[in-house]
Amino acid sequence: MRILLKHRIVVLTMLVVLSSLVVLSVSCTPNKQDNRSKLRLIAEPYAFDFVQWEAQALTSALKGKDSTTEEAALRRQIASVLVDEDICISPPLAFKLEEPPHLLVISPREKIVYLNRILLRQDMSLEEMEKLEAQADTLGLSTLVAELGGFGGTYPPTVAASLSRVDTIDAAVEEWFHQYLALRPLGFLYLLDSIGVRPDPDIVTINETLAGIVSKEIGAEISARYYPGQEKVKTDHNASDFDFDAEMEQTRKQVDNYLSESKIAKAERYMEERRVMFVANGYKIRKLNQAYFAFHGIYGQDPTSVSLIYDDLKKLRDRSPSLKAFIANVANMTSYDKLTRASGK
Repeated sequence: MRILLKHRIVVLTMLVVLSSLVVLSVSCTPNKQDNRSKLRLIAEPYAFDFVQWEAQALTSALKGKDSTTEEAALRRQIASVLVDEDICISPPLAFKLEEPPHLLVISPREKIVYLNRILLRQDMSLEEMEKLEAQADTLGLSTLVAELGGFGGTYPPTVAASLSRVDTIDAAVEEWFHQYLALRPLGFLYLLDSIGVRPDPDIVTINETLAGIVSKEIGAEISARYYPGQEKVKTDHNASDFDFDAEMEQTRKQVDNYLSESKIAKAERYMEERRVMFVANGYKIRKLNQAYFAFHGIYGQDPTSVSLIYDDLKKLRDRSPSLKAFIANVANMTSYDKLTRASGK
């Protein structure tokens, strides 16, 4: 208990420092970035209180109330697979089954760019989301309040309690793995991007895509070992003939074409038409816009992504002698060039 608490305090201290840097980076924003300051003011009533959340989490830990029987069992199962893969479990494996913060995602309207993001409180209503988006959109931007399945920016990470067991395992591994990476060059550069010190879209995509690959591989082994027969259970919808990935990939390509021709209004009408079509086929997409593509596009394996990073990582994984070797290689990368060279391009 003392060792776990010590690690918790160390990680908490690191996160508090990073949170302070975020505040400083906003307060020191130059005039040419006035929109960022305006966005912060608009989002302030809905902001996620990081310090309060961590204080409550630490209090719960001290009282021994920070885990349930189900959480403890999943932690043991995840840890057993990590140990078998010879992957160092640092920071200590932990997560809380509760709704993660929301995330306000911002993109320009004229092109799809993951321009900025702001953490929002967990208990936002649909009306509050739409009100915030409408206010932010008045700045001439495309915005989306995204609902997250997990969040690794707190310690312990949070995983949505509404997920299936398979998705819970994947999310728990993925969010812990982000904290594992934060102690290594790739993850540290991702943190610098997150606080606006050193923006690097490729580093963001490598980090998120790597975490997705690792969590799926570890999650599949956990499911096969402890929950046989449940590994391939679909958790999103029951549509049988509709090819979501192909349709979404086509949508992204057409939107990019419209935007490259400066046909912003046409692109936005097209996205709404496609959203209605997705909803009709069982996919509950509340809002499909530039910010939606900017957010989902950072995950290289997602059909919204136009990045080749997923393919590069898969090639490298196939050539790696073990998952541990693959992780060690990529976690030490500091640029996309290093990934392309390692993948054989």
